[in-house]
Amino acid sequence: MNGMSPYGLLLDQTLAVCQRLLLEQWRQRRGLIFWAVFPAAMMLLFGLVYAHNANMRAGLDAAAAGILMGAALFFSCLGGTVSIIAAERERRTLRRLLASPLHPAAYFLGVVLAQMVLAAVQVVMLYSIAWFIGARYHGSLWLGGLILLMSVFAYVGMGFFLGARFARRSEEVVVALSAIGVPLLVLGGTFFPLEIMPAAMQTMAQLNPMLHMNQAFKGVAAYNLGIAELRFELVFLFVFCAISLALGLKSYRYLLVADQKV
Repeated sequence: MNGMSPYGLLLDQTLAVCQRLLLEQWRQRRGLIFWAVFPAAMMLLFGLVYAHNANMRAGLDAAAAGILMGAALFFSCLGGTVSIIAAERERRTLRRLLASPLHPAAYFLGVVLAQMVLAAVQVVMLYSIAWFIGARYHGSLWLGGLILLMSVFAYVGMGFFLGARFARRSEEVVVALSAIGVPLLVLGGTFFPLEIMPAAMQTMAQLNPMLHMNQAFKGVAAYNLGIAELRFELVFLFVFCAISLALGLKSYRYLLVADQKV
């Protein structure tokens, strides 16, 4: 340990934080079951709806992408990050970690890595169900992976922001996610295409980052669109990802200072 380089030590600590968080998630199986059952049930229900009309095949492909991006990753990556921060504050775990040799950046990176692992599991799980009921992925794997990666970073950044600034207790997380999440999911095009919404709702939806995240991934996964066709959505997602991470890092520093004063 003494001969380890600073970067090697940071990596080692990051992996240790990630492992601890994943083990805690595994011990709290009810939360994991909910995150697995919710998107899986949605995918099965959408599959039953679209199965009655052969002309709606593209709609099923888009539904799989929307459920993954808008529902599964929203609740696991954003909601999971907020839950982690709230639980750490409630149990005063973060304060004890700060008194240890743990590098502050290692904790932030460990949370990001843990959420990336959970996101990868959800991608495999959801698309396995989607494939079974007839949905297909049509586009570029690397472009779809890039969109998913930026979305996970954006969700985790916003999770740190909301968790550090607003979530004081674990039970607050469920209420906040329900209050914020459902309107964002609807206006984000997770359940319904934007075109069938009233004009006023379509205008409001343009301000919802989730809509552009959904449109970017749906464009690749369901309609085999490339960078040229998705230029606006990709730029929007990149900027939103950068802003979210900046807010997350700033909120994390705020959280460190606040916990040191307690």
